[in-house]
Amino acid sequence: MADIEAVLNPWAEATFGHFAGAETPDDLEQQLPVIRIERGGGADERFSEHPRIFVDVFAATADEARTLANNVRDALLALRGPVPGAVIRDVRCDSGPSRQPWANEAIYRRGAAYTVSFRPA
Repeated sequence: MADIEAVLNPWAEATFGHFAGAETPDDLEQQLPVIRIERGGGADERFSEHPRIFVDVFAATADEARTLANNVRDALLALRGPVPGAVIRDVRCDSGPSRQPWANEAIYRRGAAYTVSFRPA
């Protein structure tokens, strides 16, 4: 089966032109804005998967974080068809982008949860 993090993080990086990964980089403050996409459960079937993913956007300002998180949401909800490593069937927003706490108060974080239905390519 395909790894949804390995499918969506490169897609997000290519789509938005910002670092995207399943982990935040050690030099997060120097790389802002950053997109983090992690799998957080979900169902797997024989020929398809339906993982729940958590998408966090980190930025230097609240407005930048809000704008990028909304743009990521819009792009994910429109994402259908082939991407490298998978074919996306559907994306559902389970919890829209909202402000999330972060240890460093100089970094603004917006988080959202989605369910992605896909099959490996």
